[in-house]
Amino acid sequence: MQQATTIIAIDTRHQGLIDFTRDVVDWVDRQGLTEGLLTLFCRHTSASLVIQENAAPAVRRDMEAYFAALTPESRHYEHDDEGPDDMPAHLRTALTGVQLSIPLIGGRLALGTWQGIYLFEHRRHPHRRTIALHLIGEAR
Repeated sequence: MQQATTIIAIDTRHQGLIDFTRDVVDWVDRQGLTEGLLTLFCRHTSASLVIQENAAPAVRRDMEAYFAALTPESRHYEHDDEGPDDMPAHLRTALTGVQLSIPLIGGRLALGTWQGIYLFEHRRHPHRRTIALHLIGEAR
């Protein structure tokens, strides 16, 4: 059994879903494992991780619009230290989550044909987000 870890940094420019599947797949490929489990952990409370459709951009737009409507910006939240998008960002993170687990089978992540790994940035302003990756499994 072998393990590998790394941190991936993602610079965001605005709210929305950012596909970083290729970065994850490339790192996993370099580890040389065939069977195992990858865990991804977002180290923030106002951004989250999701696995979602990677072919139709309308899916991303609809998801972004849905979460904006579900948790609208408002001055009515008690917690607004960093502006009106502060508390909605925390709510969106709580609803979507900060951790993903993806099986590694035959040396490849077991993502479906149309699945991608996304950072979901919930803040309007640019941020540098970090994602911790932990891979455990059997070597080739």
